[in-house]
Amino acid sequence: MAWFEFRIVFLASLTFVLADGKNVTNKYDPTWPSLDTRPLPKWYDDAKFGIFIHWGVFSVPSFGSEWFWKNWRGSASSIYAKYMSKNYRPGFTYQDFAPDFKAEFYNPDDWAEIFKNSGAKYIVLTSKHHEGYTLWPSKYSFSWNAMDVGPRRDLLGDLAAAIRKKGGMVFGVYHSLYEWFNPLYLKDKSSGYKTQDFVTQKTIPELYELVQNYKPDVIWSDGDWEASDTYWTSKEFLAWLYNESPVKNTVVVNDRWGKGVTCKHGDFYTCSDRYDPGVLQPHKWENCMTIDKQSWGYRRNAPLKDYLTTRELIKELARTVSCGGNLLLNVGPSKDGMIPTIFEERLTDMGKWLTVNGEAIYSTKPWHIQNDTVTSGVWYTQSGDNVVQKSVYGIILNWPKSGAITLGAPKFKQTSVVTMLGVGKPLQWNASGKTVIINLPDKTLVATDWAWVLKFSDLANSVSSWDSDDVE
Repeated sequence: MAWFEFRIVFLASLTFVLADGKNVTNKYDPTWPSLDTRPLPKWYDDAKFGIFIHWGVFSVPSFGSEWFWKNWRGSASSIYAKYMSKNYRPGFTYQDFAPDFKAEFYNPDDWAEIFKNSGAKYIVLTSKHHEGYTLWPSKYSFSWNAMDVGPRRDLLGDLAAAIRKKGGMVFGVYHSLYEWFNPLYLKDKSSGYKTQDFVTQKTIPELYELVQNYKPDVIWSDGDWEASDTYWTSKEFLAWLYNESPVKNTVVVNDRWGKGVTCKHGDFYTCSDRYDPGVLQPHKWENCMTIDKQSWGYRRNAPLKDYLTTRELIKELARTVSCGGNLLLNVGPSKDGMIPTIFEERLTDMGKWLTVNGEAIYSTKPWHIQNDTVTSGVWYTQSGDNVVQKSVYGIILNWPKSGAITLGAPKFKQTSVVTMLGVGKPLQWNASGKTVIINLPDKTLVATDWAWVLKFSDLANSVSSWDSDDVE
């Protein structure tokens, strides 16, 4: 669909006239005050844990980071330029990497199995990163897409189908608004963004194509920071998305829709990469982070010390969910379509832990206290609205050497009960003053490693003042 056709369809969708002459307008106008009134679809707040996938032509050099092209072009003295001069012929271009992006071992069903086993509830794939290469056969990326050069298949469509076939997970896409070296974008930029040729001929038609063809339930926007939301026509696109798109009732979007928009508008806020405020937030948010601490894309030159351990990842999950956020954990597949073993191992570990302790994560709400007031490294959640008998969960990151833990947040009464998930048998406790001492079970009998969850029932302070209505 050409851009002018899209504009006609889009504008017609905002207001139409019935036979009796009455105007009927859609619920959301293309303004932030109107768009911000849309309720967050419940599935997203319930999900808590998702997988991010950074995959593209940058997976071929797999050196440094997914910003390889930008960093290489940015400085002749950079480690990227030195790497290229040492290993590639003179005149080699970034586009010359694309034929080696073959994805010959790519099996989306295998990926779906790995993600399902991790306990993730939603998957977000880079449909297009800042390099401009699309993982679907877009009409707007010409010869710079996965069907025309490289694997010669619809990588995105195949994964979407596999995720939906596997079940229990939601499929979403990451999409970069800008492209580093697209001539249309550079022309608009040089005009001070007085022209919008890149937006009207590339960005918005691409987004419309993605939504219509693949129906993603997450649109994770990025690459917005150089220009305003007016330049990107973000508000107009989101009004169409919320009012008329095939995913209008289920889709969620983040907050990266233009300079100055981040952490202010969107169904959920990301605020910055690896955002981890450590305190309860008034708006739904997401901690997008990487297993590889230095890169989102796969790096062949990554040492073991750069990978977060399973324990560190579970700590991030506990902190994030306790403070009202979701964790979106990134992996970087290789150019041949494999998820590297260390990523698969970490995801498998997450799944093992969530199989036992997911009750303290999925569909929970923040409690009125996030971290314990006496013992650090204990993060709290509480059961969600669909549970009649409310429970509070304490996620313990450090097993006490004494075998007993002292807590200050939960207030016990005579009928209170505490158990450990994966054990089940009630634990002995002794409340004294403002604290309670809980005798933990024999650690060798506990079903999981890395972190442990206490479940509190019938506490004196089990009902939180925080309510789901606080999530906008």
